[in-house]
Amino acid sequence: MEGAAKKPSYLGLLNAIALGEGRAHQYLSCWAAKTPDADVKKVIATVAIREGEHSHAFTKRLCELGFTVQDRPDPNFEKNMAIANADCTDLEKFEALGFGRDRSGERRRDPFKGIFDDESIDIKTGELLGRYIAEERDSARMLTACYDVLCERAGGARRMGQASGGGMRELHSRLDEICAAIGKLQQEVTALRS
Repeated sequence: MEGAAKKPSYLGLLNAIALGEGRAHQYLSCWAAKTPDADVKKVIATVAIREGEHSHAFTKRLCELGFTVQDRPDPNFEKNMAIANADCTDLEKFEALGFGRDRSGERRRDPFKGIFDDESIDIKTGELLGRYIAEERDSARMLTACYDVLCERAGGARRMGQASGGGMRELHSRLDEICAAIGKLQQEVTALRS
């Protein structure tokens, strides 16, 4: 019985993914329902469905391990919901969520690097994490391609991080939030191992 084992070192990571993906599912679903652009709707809805499925899969895995999701506040969730529901363009929503900020061509830090440094991850959880990472990277490619098309439609003026005016562009991106959460979890796991 898996639940009888000691508390896994990666429990916090699974919890953070379950929460983050569930919240992303909510605001991306809201955005997909609101956009008038069928192409944008297809991309955003696909990513939203993936996020929801990830949330359920990680919640299920926690349950299989004998634990439940522990809610943690997310200070950016309400802002992200407001962006998704705002009466602005899809391009403005992308930029408000952080797309187009660093378009210098420099490679971003891989937010998933180091997840598998924890050698205690069991096979079933490892399979789940592997699929999750592959799908998250593909979702990022889909969103980036969609953003690039919207920039081209707008005449390319917003390329290379030249976001439109207003306070929306100063909001943290979803990907930055994930990177920070994973980095914090990795530090906590390292501290627990010591």
